[in-house]
Amino acid sequence: MSKAFASAGDLAEKKTSFTKVGEGLYAFTAEGDPNTGVIIGDDSVMIVEAQATPRLARKVIDCVRSVTDKPISHVVLTHYHAVRVLGASAYGADQIIMSDAARAMVVERGQEDWDSEFARFPRLFQGHEEIPGLTWPTTTFSDAMTVYLGRRRVDIQHLGRAHTAGDAVVWVPDQEVMFTGDIVEYHSACYCGDGHFADWAGTLENIASFDPVAIAPGRGDALVGREMVAKAIAATSDFVESTYRPAARVAARGGSLKEAWDAVRAECDPKFKDYAIYEHCLPFNVSRAYDEARGIDTPRIWTAARDREMWDALQG
Repeated sequence: MSKAFASAGDLAEKKTSFTKVGEGLYAFTAEGDPNTGVIIGDDSVMIVEAQATPRLARKVIDCVRSVTDKPISHVVLTHYHAVRVLGASAYGADQIIMSDAARAMVVERGQEDWDSEFARFPRLFQGHEEIPGLTWPTTTFSDAMTVYLGRRRVDIQHLGRAHTAGDAVVWVPDQEVMFTGDIVEYHSACYCGDGHFADWAGTLENIASFDPVAIAPGRGDALVGREMVAKAIAATSDFVESTYRPAARVAARGGSLKEAWDAVRAECDPKFKDYAIYEHCLPFNVSRAYDEARGIDTPRIWTAARDREMWDALQG
């Protein structure tokens, strides 16, 4: 019998945490579910990652209201994935910020991604009836932009391709804290189905060059202290390399996708099988690694139908 599709069988409610990562900075985490960052300025609040639905976003808002009554003025979306962006309407923010590349992906594949992720993560999309439609930014940037929340400076930057081609990070220089989106994970599998393996390590090096004292990663616990930050960056790099390297060897000798799957499992299972969403991510990761190794630079668009076809071919 094949495994339950993606996270369709993961219906247990996750325990949420709201962790202080700096003065006026918080990470909302949920045992491997998508994280959200909170940046409190002098007069208003910036949210980093919106959650999948307004229902989930209200859990974040409840946590925000436990520490401040300041209005939410900005929502930064580090990339286009539905589980990150479709809850944006709940915050009532005047400004929704994405990179230019991330907005282009909403145009190109936003609806397909929504349909795809809806089937992969049924628990995360409870209350989906409230989603008003695709989330569009009010503001975009190419390489970098700065927002001032009163005197607090927030730098939003594209440091390179990794989890997607349009990834953004959010740097708060007065506290040396970074919100990385899914470029960095902690004890959670990286989702690489829309990733760029050859670029990811360099982008991680760019993050490390800031020498953050804390990171709010895309999934997993908040990373407080330089030692924990370094450990998570190294583990993320190892996960990405351990996925790509065996798939690339198979592709180089003309082997099949199924052979790449077997080779990646042999490399990754001993190190990462206890990571959150590992079994969910692995088939998508192998498929993308195999494609990139064969020279396909732009990730192919995932659709609900393509998801199932690939899953059945590898997991059946």
